[in-house]
Amino acid sequence: MENKPVYTQTENVVDKPRKRGCAGHCLKFWWAYLILVIVIVVVVVPVVILVGVPKIAQQKLDHAELILDSIVMTNSRAQNFTMSINTEIKSDGKVKATIEPFEGVMYLEDLPEHKPFAKVHFPETTSDKIQIVNITQFEMIDDMDAFTTFNTWLLHNETFKVTVMGDTKVHVKGIARAYGVTFKKTIDMPGLRMLDGTIVTNTTVNATAPKGQNNFFGTVQIPNYSKVAFELGNATFHNYLLDKEIGTVYLDNLSLKPGNDNVYPMHATIDDLGYVTGLAVQRPYCDKLNGVLPFKLRGKSVINHGESLSYIADALATGNQTVQIDIRGTVKRSMGITLGCADE
Repeated sequence: MENKPVYTQTENVVDKPRKRGCAGHCLKFWWAYLILVIVIVVVVVPVVILVGVPKIAQQKLDHAELILDSIVMTNSRAQNFTMSINTEIKSDGKVKATIEPFEGVMYLEDLPEHKPFAKVHFPETTSDKIQIVNITQFEMIDDMDAFTTFNTWLLHNETFKVTVMGDTKVHVKGIARAYGVTFKKTIDMPGLRMLDGTIVTNTTVNATAPKGQNNFFGTVQIPNYSKVAFELGNATFHNYLLDKEIGTVYLDNLSLKPGNDNVYPMHATIDDLGYVTGLAVQRPYCDKLNGVLPFKLRGKSVINHGESLSYIADALATGNQTVQIDIRGTVKRSMGITLGCADE
């Protein structure tokens, strides 16, 4: 039998390589992603909550604007008074938050020691774009020197800086944690300018009044350029003419509100009327100045509700205020006599 060769065919089939997808990669390295998520939750999120959010909250508070509308001081006593502060706070309103009530202090920014002269009890406020904050409170005077200094600056200056500062907490919407922040705002306050522009009109004189009794009368109009209203009570002033003290001026039931509507009757005791009229007939007062004399007033005492307001009186005593009074017209109205020049 003839042997025939046997043929065997072998085929090597190589499958097309399969690409590993994202799902496969995640399945293989799932543990790495889990660790990353844990790191974010454990490290990054707390850092944002503990560091980032408080920083943003403080920045938003810093950028907010505090506008002072008015301060009203009533029921003034020797050691206390009632204070009403009307303010407006403006912000961008982008972060929804609530600020807890807090106690702030007020001090003169330009004095290095920054001694508080008053405390302010702020109510709870929000981060609305415009927030009206009106406060009325009983105010004890804890530092008499600091409060007197504030009143002195208010009296003498055209403008000056006052800072309001206090620590509080802010609650950001959606986060349970409260964050500590500092409220600090410096505002420019208009001052009284030494009551410049005070005028005395409708003056009369009683030359026959007994010695030591009121013998000079008139109407005084006092401008208040500031945003502070005062209840002063009965105020007395030293009265000078050419640096010689000639008597005392009295203003009763005095309250000063912002503006020019502060009109009050004035009465005075002048010790030597002859000295006053004698100057009125001397040059240059009798000719160039038409009988008008420059009187100077300096604070002496302020009494309200039977109590001495030293923090006002001491401030008024720190400077002289010049008031022009028409003595020629006063004598003409009171006695029918026209004063001319003595050398004519």
